[in-house]
Amino acid sequence: QVQLEESGGGLVQAGGSLRLSCLASGRSLSIMNVGWSRQAPGKEREFVARISWSGSTQFEDSAKGRFTISRDNAKNTVYLQMNTLKSEDTAVYYCAAALASRREYNYWGQGTQVTVSS
Repeated sequence: QVQLEESGGGLVQAGGSLRLSCLASGRSLSIMNVGWSRQAPGKEREFVARISWSGSTQFEDSAKGRFTISRDNAKNTVYLQMNTLKSEDTAVYYCAAALASRREYNYWGQGTQVTVSS
């Protein structure tokens, strides 16, 4: 069983930065694909970024150029660095993971709140 714990959320002014962390326990993230998604009030959860077990990355269009995703396998942690934050980035951010052989994520964290004030 894999447990994921997000941290690093908080309140930040527009234009500021935050780094979210997704710490895994129970299994090594090095063999898993990991993704970040977010859910704003009244909206559906949406994809933000993902990093494969091999290190390839993908980003949602509004995150390109502002967010980076990285992994530290020694710390069993995946990071989402968010720069130039906008009010529309306000949401609960979730990390998710799955073995590379799976098509869908089957492990989810509880989420961390990011609030960007304008």
